[in-house]
Amino acid sequence: MERFFDRLVPQGDPLFRHVTEGPDDMPAHVRAALTAVSLSIPLVNGVLRLGTWQGIFLYEHRTAAHTRMISCHVIGV
Repeated sequence: MERFFDRLVPQGDPLFRHVTEGPDDMPAHVRAALTAVSLSIPLVNGVLRLGTWQGIFLYEHRTAAHTRMISCHVIGV
């Protein structure tokens, strides 16, 4: 994933310029627009129902460390 995004939205490319929060800010916005920001996963008997080759990945698009919060909403019986 990292190499793909480096090619698609390279850091330092003048096309992606936005300096309010740092040089990695605008590339991070573009990369975030290309990835999912929410996910629905079935939960059966307390177990995530993922396929054999499926996984859940949290991908940070910024180069500088940031604190993130993850919210989990459980809907059902």
